[in-house]
Amino acid sequence: MKSIPKDTSDFSSITAILQNYFDGLHHGDVDKLAAQFHPDAWLKAPGARRSLNQWLTDVSSRPVPAALNKPFAFEILSIDVVQDQAMAKIKCPLFEFNYVDFLGLLKEQGQWRIVTKMYTNIGAKQ
Repeated sequence: MKSIPKDTSDFSSITAILQNYFDGLHHGDVDKLAAQFHPDAWLKAPGARRSLNQWLTDVSSRPVPAALNKPFAFEILSIDVVQDQAMAKIKCPLFEFNYVDFLGLLKEQGQWRIVTKMYTNIGAKQ
């Protein structure tokens, strides 16, 4: 279920960011991923904290799902928008993991960017 904001251009911008995020992950494209995030974003999981640069380095050094013929099974579960802030809940299966991410976004100077990522592996892929 998606919460549609009053300004559908905001909704379109956010869904485009999420699609670029999915594409960047699937193709190991760190430039595409970096463009979706604010430079001071942090990624947080239970027991783990990484800066955006640390995470992008990790992404660049791991296998590329598309090259391994892994399925593109990312999914937007929900988007909530309140004025200039948004929270997206997404399903992000990668390799042997079945992540659920919460991506916090802010609209600053007319542009939406991911400012925080919280994620956890929920176990077996469903």
